[in-house]
Amino acid sequence: MMLALAACSNAGQTAKEGTKDSGSEGDAAGKAGGTITVTSVREPDTVDVQRTTWVDDANTHIYEPLVKFDEDGNIIPALAEKYEISEDGKVITFTLKEGSKFHSGANVTAEGVKKSFERFIDSAPTNYMVGPLEEIVVVDERTFEFHFSEPFAPFLSNATTAYLAPLDPAAIEEHGDEFGNHASSAGILNVKEIKRGSSITLESFDEYKLGAPYSQNKGAAGFDEVVFRFIPDDDTRILEFKRGNSQVMLSVPPNYIKELEADPNTEIAKTLANGHVYLGMNNKKKVFQDLRVRQAIALAIDREPIVDFALEGAAQPIFGPLPPAIPGYSEEVEGAAAKMYAHDLEKSRSLLKEAGYTGTNDAGIVTKEGKPLSLELWVTQEPTMQRIAQVLQNQLKEVGIELKISVQEDATIRAQSPEGKHEMLLWTYGWYDADILHSMFGRDLSTRVHYQNDELISILEKARITMNQDERMELYKQAQMILVEESPWVPLFVRENVTAYRDLEGFKIHPITGTIIWSDVKLKK
Repeated sequence: MMLALAACSNAGQTAKEGTKDSGSEGDAAGKAGGTITVTSVREPDTVDVQRTTWVDDANTHIYEPLVKFDEDGNIIPALAEKYEISEDGKVITFTLKEGSKFHSGANVTAEGVKKSFERFIDSAPTNYMVGPLEEIVVVDERTFEFHFSEPFAPFLSNATTAYLAPLDPAAIEEHGDEFGNHASSAGILNVKEIKRGSSITLESFDEYKLGAPYSQNKGAAGFDEVVFRFIPDDDTRILEFKRGNSQVMLSVPPNYIKELEADPNTEIAKTLANGHVYLGMNNKKKVFQDLRVRQAIALAIDREPIVDFALEGAAQPIFGPLPPAIPGYSEEVEGAAAKMYAHDLEKSRSLLKEAGYTGTNDAGIVTKEGKPLSLELWVTQEPTMQRIAQVLQNQLKEVGIELKISVQEDATIRAQSPEGKHEMLLWTYGWYDADILHSMFGRDLSTRVHYQNDELISILEKARITMNQDERMELYKQAQMILVEESPWVPLFVRENVTAYRDLEGFKIHPITGTIIWSDVKLKK
């Protein structure tokens, strides 16, 4: 996904104005045309970013955010020409680039942006991303202000994402709840066709003139369309790529990386994720309300075999709540977590006995009052995740815990885990800001692990309004230590995301967002 992260660029600063984006008026390279096919493991549940908690290459390029990250992690203007933050941090003023168009052909206006954000605030599952936003004031056709009741440090980082990108109000009005089938924004790609369970076809938006400074081409994409095909099976994706039926393969299976690297016709792009894969426990369940059980599970896990076997070494083990790429990561916290939860079977077994699991049945599973410690783990259809689950299953069995693997569709896990229907899950999280911890553990926001801690919540809420970066990072260190000690989940590893491509010119992965930069991509002649 992502290689590195930058802190919110205005933390600890006031009245700072974003620089004007030079070279945004076109300069589109000669269009080579043609269709590019991309194979991906996961299908987005919708391309309407205000109705989902998951964006990736298949839906994010439809949208143009107000600001974006450059390749060094700085926040720069995108759809906005500039932005300015008031001295008290409570007002952010944006000015839109002149002449920007939605896919419908309508001009992008301040009033249109306001309508889009009103929909977002009213009903988006990620509406917490705007924080304490009180009012959006339209100043003129291109200028608008966000008024907050208190400073909100993560806002600009959040605004770089498709979630907060303006939607076309005309399309919203025309299609209503069906907007997801007819999504329209201002991104470099426009929706052409959606075949649920199969593919999403996006076409080049000819009126696009918002190419970033790090792209040579500032205008429309140099191809006609890109087809995202969703193929969960690793072997099938590999076969399609080798046969030339796709030019890009996302999420290359670890066991195929070396083979593809040796192929002279294939090029490989690698980025390190800005999040991690974790073993989540549903802390609403009685069994996980005992800290000793949670810690016993953490101690039973050996990350090295997971990385070596399931991921062929294409990952970095992690013990703490934040990966190195996210500002707020602390070597001190990581060291403490690694020491506290170093693989220790004897200590794990001892904690289980303290928790009342003093018996053992014929299958070698520990029991409490005659009931075996048997847990169900939800895992996605992705083969790599299933291999990880198998390793975890074997490791937990060593301390007498039975782990039953239940393969679920991504959409099922996303829909049902907030309702607490699971016991455990193997899941991924990632973001650009340490505020992800608030999204994971804030009040009434812990939809995967269902863990609530008043002290933790208080610290995370304070960090959101702290504009001084040093003070903010210290708060996140405190929050992370609570999570380490309480162990409501088990961080496992930071993934190395590998993309294979062939027959393309100008292909590049953004080092911060981990998504494809389409502006300079063309099919080779």
